[in-house]
Amino acid sequence: MDNFITSIGYFLVFVIVFKGALLLYQTLRTRKYQKALLKADMPYIDKMDGRQFEIYLQILFRHLGYDPEVTKQSGDFGADLVMKRDEKIVVQAKRYGYKNRVSLSAVQEVYGAKAYYRANQAWVVTNSYFTKQAKELAAACDVKLIDREDLQALIRAINPTFEAKEIYENVTPEARKCPTCGKQLVVRQGKTDRFFGCSSFPACRHTEKINK
Repeated sequence: MDNFITSIGYFLVFVIVFKGALLLYQTLRTRKYQKALLKADMPYIDKMDGRQFEIYLQILFRHLGYDPEVTKQSGDFGADLVMKRDEKIVVQAKRYGYKNRVSLSAVQEVYGAKAYYRANQAWVVTNSYFTKQAKELAAACDVKLIDREDLQALIRAINPTFEAKEIYENVTPEARKCPTCGKQLVVRQGKTDRFFGCSSFPACRHTEKINK
């Protein structure tokens, strides 16, 4: 009888250890996948221009259960996206170099957009960070700030069926004029990355990054 009880005890310990090891494996695998997801997305987000970033956020928020619409490129009154779930939310998207911080002007603009669109909430979303003044004003105006780390958390919250790379490569950046000759800039493919080049090449050899 004692041997039987001992055997049952060993079996239970084995089951507990096995389940614990399996749970740990699944957790580590999930974390590894999430890190790989961020590594796949963030470098391409950093390369996007403003319009591509807006499209990216539209798809991201749709996966998060919102109903987002991108506003027109001019005359948007400070809102790049207007979306609904339980409430109406206006969003200003700021695709910056992550070392450049978003200033309080973004908070001022989206706060005005909140009134114009009669929204319940106002958000500013960036792949960068915010200045101290922007944070202070946002707290006073009840504007939600979503910085680089918050954006990564949103990406981790879902298993998206899209990638930033696809948007970066397939969504046409906002049209620009060549500052040298005034002709239209076109997207060209370099050896390692895409860039804007003048449509009048080789007469004009002006080039610039997409995420100007």
